[in-house]
Amino acid sequence: MAKDNNEVNVLDELNKGACMGMDAIHFILDKVEDEALKQELNNQYDKYQEISNKICDIYPEYKNDTPHETNTMNKVMTWYGIEMKTLMDDSTSKIAELLLQGTNMGIIEGRKLLNHKETDSKVHELVQEYVEMQEKAVEKLKHFL
Repeated sequence: MAKDNNEVNVLDELNKGACMGMDAIHFILDKVEDEALKQELNNQYDKYQEISNKICDIYPEYKNDTPHETNTMNKVMTWYGIEMKTLMDDSTSKIAELLLQGTNMGIIEGRKLLNHKETDSKVHELVQEYVEMQEKAVEKLKHFL
C-alpha cells in the first residue's frame, strides 16, 4: 500500500489548491452581481469539487488517510484578503482580477508539480486535468476584466 510519498504529497497539494479555489469562490460569490460571472464561478466551483472528489477516490491507493485540505487560518486569510481587496472596489472587473490572480497561482503550483515531481500516470493525469481546468478558467475570467 505504501507507495512513494511523491504521490501523497502531490495529491495533498492538489487538494489544498482545489479547496482554496472553492473557498475563494464561496467567499466572493455574494459580492458578484454580474449573472454571467456568477454562472462561470458556479461552474468553476463544480470543477474544483470534481477534482477534489477524484483525489479523495484515489487517495486510499497511496495512503490510509484523507487528503489535506486548507486549514482554518488559510480560510480566514483568504476571506480577509477578499474582504480587504473588494472594500473600495467590488466591481465585476475587480472580482475577476482577484480570481485571475488566485487561479494563476494555482496554475503555477500545478505546473511545478508536473515539472518537478515524478508521479505515476494516474496522479500525473489528475494534475494535468487540474492545470488545464484552471487555464480554461483564466481564459473565461479575462472576459470580465
